[in-house]
Amino acid sequence: MSAATTRSRTPDRLCAEAVDLARSAAEEVAAPGVVGEHVSVVADGDRVVTHLFECKDPGYRGWRWAVTVARASRARVVTLDETVLLPGPDALLAPEWVPWSERLRPGDLGPGDLLPTEAEDLRLEPGFTGEEEPPPNSVVSEEMAELVEAEDADVTAPLRVPPARGSIAAVAEELGLRRARVLSRYGLHVAADRWEESYGAKTPMAQAAPATCVSCGFLMPLAGSLRQAFGVCANEFSPADGHVVSLTYGCGAHSEAAVMPKPPRPAPPVVDETRVDVVSLHPDPSSGSVEPTAPPEELGHS
Repeated sequence: MSAATTRSRTPDRLCAEAVDLARSAAEEVAAPGVVGEHVSVVADGDRVVTHLFECKDPGYRGWRWAVTVARASRARVVTLDETVLLPGPDALLAPEWVPWSERLRPGDLGPGDLLPTEAEDLRLEPGFTGEEEPPPNSVVSEEMAELVEAEDADVTAPLRVPPARGSIAAVAEELGLRRARVLSRYGLHVAADRWEESYGAKTPMAQAAPATCVSCGFLMPLAGSLRQAFGVCANEFSPADGHVVSLTYGCGAHSEAAVMPKPPRPAPPVVDETRVDVVSLHPDPSSGSVEPTAPPEELGHS
């Protein structure tokens, strides 16, 4: 251990004795009666000492007034350095700040709340790129051409086994009809009414939403005839996550809610009571108009 480190742990005697100077500085900054008893002395360096006083403010439980004093080399006069309020070991502190993106949890979004979506949100991708490249499953795509060449070159590949025939179940399986019964028209209407009531346009959440689900990137359309009216929400922060929602439904977690909407401006008042109307009590005779004047008793004349 060096000699400088040893000296810094021992408070300077003159600075340590300047308790009254430190208390006066703390009382000058703090409110009356807030500075309490002297707690301790901490050596910050050579001829630099910090005096700690108890803080009696109820809003700062466990905090301490820290007054730093110092003196120059070979000087006998102790001078004031700074006065601050610092938390003690058992101080009441505010919780550590967490960004809203990490603090938000599913279910926190309520009617009227707006959740902006980042431009580089990994959960979303462009719906169109504007490129002229054909899709991978197109007959003119490069991927499809490579598959055709591979099949032509591999003449030893085993042939596909033909589907079993001779029964209604086999024919239905071949056609993709693997269910014995499907949803009737009445069943579709009943389900649509139920979903519309829970996640439709008349709900409070949809009434306060900036846009509808039909333009949201988190919407997964349904298959079949209900595709034109319903979809499934795939946004974990939406109250409808994993639920079937109407295309006219909406919430603050819309994928394009990147800008907060402007608050509505109230209509101008019919009678502006904030403006002062100047009334002349002595009209100008040259103007040719006679303006009403106040009675003499209102003007203070007899």
